[in-house]
Amino acid sequence: MSHTHNKPLPEGVLRVAQVLRDKGHPHAPRMLDDAARTAQQAADALGIGLGQIAKSIIFKRKPDAVAVLVITSGDRRVDEKKVQALVCAQGQKLGRADADFVKASTGFSIGGVSPVGHSVAPVTLIDRDLLRFDEIWAAAGHPHGVFKLHPDHLTHLTGAPVVDVTEQANP
Repeated sequence: MSHTHNKPLPEGVLRVAQVLRDKGHPHAPRMLDDAARTAQQAADALGIGLGQIAKSIIFKRKPDAVAVLVITSGDRRVDEKKVQALVCAQGQKLGRADADFVKASTGFSIGGVSPVGHSVAPVTLIDRDLLRFDEIWAAAGHPHGVFKLHPDHLTHLTGAPVVDVTEQANP
């Protein structure tokens, strides 16, 4: 489990904490001892199921270089075609975002992208599979930072719609 750090919080975590406070969220960000750059690392550090990690994946809408944030369960894979159909006009394409684009468009590094507190507000989608859980954890602006929430809180915090954007699980 993690311990409380006496070091000052990183700038990204402070930004996330401010948004959470401003929106009346009951849980402040918490710093883990070890980095949780992947959903599996975060789940292991927190002692929870992989699906309870709300992973933030950034795509790049190609024509206008707008960041598209998809928040999904750690145990699901995003279906890029479903996302593209929801956020792109006919004929437009969605692409993968590289580390430089993610940092420039969100203010966060890959492995610490939070659902809130972005430098520039992205187009955001919340995958409905997150609603399977009573408690989930999301990145808080740094690879060591996380915060707890109920899946319904994501809609309140981000204003994003809940949609189906994952690949179908194999039976």
